[in-house]
Amino acid sequence: MEHWRRELPTGPQLYGVSSLAEGADQLFAAHVLAVGGALEAILPSAGYASSLSSDGGRARLEELRRAAATVITLPSSKPDGQAFLTAGQVLVDRCDHLLAVWDGQPARGQGGTADVVAYARSCGRPVTVLWVDGVLRA
Repeated sequence: MEHWRRELPTGPQLYGVSSLAEGADQLFAAHVLAVGGALEAILPSAGYASSLSSDGGRARLEELRRAAATVITLPSSKPDGQAFLTAGQVLVDRCDHLLAVWDGQPARGQGGTADVVAYARSCGRPVTVLWVDGVLRA
């Protein structure tokens, strides 16, 4: 009797894509790496770190960027709303399923979570929104 053997894929089973923004994006990226997944970073522009609000966020960005399997820096000249929107669209185009930590409110600026979720839905990409009822955005 001949035995059939299935070849298992090599490399990480989890592949996460993130723009490495402060907060949930960086937390997601860190967890992808912590469980042995591969991380792809989509940076909205050169100089993206300057748009982050804290030294800690900039340090985590650099640490995660170095740990990423792939880093794509988009050609925008500065980190602004259009660059963030484009990065969100590229992220959606490169993922199979979007996980969004989102309170369901409109974006605070162009390229915010609401814009990225709307784009994903318009593309037919599955979206899972993670939010605890009653929690307010800071």
